[in-house]
This record gives sequence, structure tokens and C-alpha cells, in this order.
Amino acid sequence: MNHTLTGHSGKVLAARFMGDTSMVVTGSHDRTLKIWDLRSRACIATKFAGSSCNDLVTIDGVQILSGHFDKKIRFWDQRSETSHNEILLQGKVTSLDLSRDRNYLLACVRDDSLVTIDLRMNQKICNSFTDDEFHVACDWNRAAFSSSGEYISVGSTDGTVFIFNTSTTVVEQRLKEHSSAVIAVAWHPSDFALASCDKTKRVVIWTDGGYN
Repeated sequence: MNHTLTGHSGKVLAARFMGDTSMVVTGSHDRTLKIWDLRSRACIATKFAGSSCNDLVTIDGVQILSGHFDKKIRFWDQRSETSHNEILLQGKVTSLDLSRDRNYLLACVRDDSLVTIDLRMNQKICNSFTDDEFHVACDWNRAAFSSSGEYISVGSTDGTVFIFNTSTTVVEQRLKEHSSAVIAVAWHPSDFALASCDKTKRVVIWTDGGYN
């Protein structure tokens, strides 16, 4: 262990590098975001969000986008103390992910939906993804863009992994192997494979080329 960073008063639910490996931003159940300088091992800024932060992403080491228990996505500039924009969704935000080109933001929402937001168009919701069989398993359920941006993957309460087409918003595949709720997914950088993890800590690697 190289560094121990102390300062949050609640569980830390998300952490991301801020553009380089010397700066990290964290989001916590204590309703704050903190920016850390790893060289000095110190917190250099605290942002008071007013709601538990379930996930966050960063853009170009300057912008921070955070998803919260109060159903809001907040947009921050590293240099400002308050968020400069908010989007209210229909449920708690359980996870955020960025497309590789940084044009789209993906949010997993506790109302059993996924939404994509066009960051070039005044941060407007452009698509919603739902299915009668898809149910978000927990407040930190993680969804992810494929590297190509053509697909979205997410796990469901019944153990199914759903693959949505980002253009048509329909389900391309339902992957069934888990016997408990799937809470996290991650794509291989070339979309060659997909990893999924369930509540029992079982990880499945999917290599079927049908969704590549």
C-alpha cells in the first residue's frame, strides 16, 4: 500500500484519477466529494454535494460528474466549490460511465432504467433503455459502455446480464449464467470479452462474439 487517505466520515463509494496519476477524486456516503493530491497525501478540496455520491467520472482532469442518492447528476468544475449544473432523474443514480469519445454519459437509475446524456447538447437526455425483465439490483449497480460505444451492458436482479444496442435501445442479448444478482460489469478494451460479477463474488468472463 503506497498511500492511505483519510478524511471522509462515511463509506467511500467511488474513486477516479483526475487526468493524471497524481490527483484522485472520491465520492462518499458522507455527501461530499474530495480531491486528493497523492504527492502530498492530502485533501486539497472538498465539495459538498448534499447527497450520498454513488459514483463519479472525470473529464480531462477538470470536470467531475457525480451521481447521487437524491436522483441527481451533478456537474462540477475542479476549481469551483459548487456544481454548475444538475440533472434530476426518476430514481437514485447507481452508476455513471463515459463513452470513449467523452461525448456521452451513461447513468444507471434505480427506477430500472438506463439513460444516456449527450454532453455536447446542453447535457440533455438522448435515450432511455428499459426492459420488462431488467431490474436494478442495488444502489451501486454498475453499468458500462462497450469500448466502441455501440453497446451498453448491465446486470439484473435475477442474474441476467443485458446487452443493449445504443442506436436502437433494444436488448441485443441476455446472458444467463449467474444465479444471483449481477452488480458490476466491465468490457475488455477491444470489446473482445465482457466480465460480470454477482453478489456472491462470482465473476463470469463472456467471450461469445455475438455482441462484439
